Amino acid sequence: MMLNKTKTSNAAVTADILTKVARGMLPFYRAIAGSRSYASAWSRAVVGADLGLMSTLLKLAAPEAARQGYGTNAIGYFITFTFPPPFALYTNGTTIPPGLVQFTFSTAVHRRIARAVLPLYRELSANRNFSAALARGIRRNDRKAVMRMVLGLVHTRALRSVTIEESGVALLFKYSGSPYPYRNLLFRELD
Repeated sequence: MMLNKTKTSNAAVTADILTKVARGMLPFYRAIAGSRSYASAWSRAVVGADLGLMSTLLKLAAPEAARQGYGTNAIGYFITFTFPPPFALYTNGTTIPPGLVQFTFSTAVHRRIARAVLPLYRELSANRNFSAALARGIRRNDRKAVMRMVLGLVHTRALRSVTIEESGVALLFKYSGSPYPYRNLLFRELD
């Protein structure tokens, strides 16, 4: 398990930000984990850069997420929540790291990631103390605390690293049967 420190300032992330994003995304991850047909349609939208289909699917499963900004790079997706300044934007998404492949997004891997992160997003959405502790760990660049909190909830050998990045966390997964790693991200959008 690798854990890296980022050079970006993490000072602004709060429990309220993490909680709002987790509450907005939790129904989406439940839908991905629970429905192969929903997850397959989502993958088609991601690879095809079909924002209309993404909108339809988000409205079906996660209305709060559907009211946010969202996009795709054909190897992943990003859903960006708006907050008052100075913080402004906070994003959640899952993607293959850029530069490895184009127009590829595995439904099976995405479903496995969704199942793996559900306990984390559930805890962030329901437990303000946990959200506050994770936000504090991110702000302080406390790699050990952040890793301990994530590993306490994300139980899969496919989780290869947890990093503090851009006022958030990045979980790197590598599942057997997939030639590509995937990242599940919570991060601050910077101007």
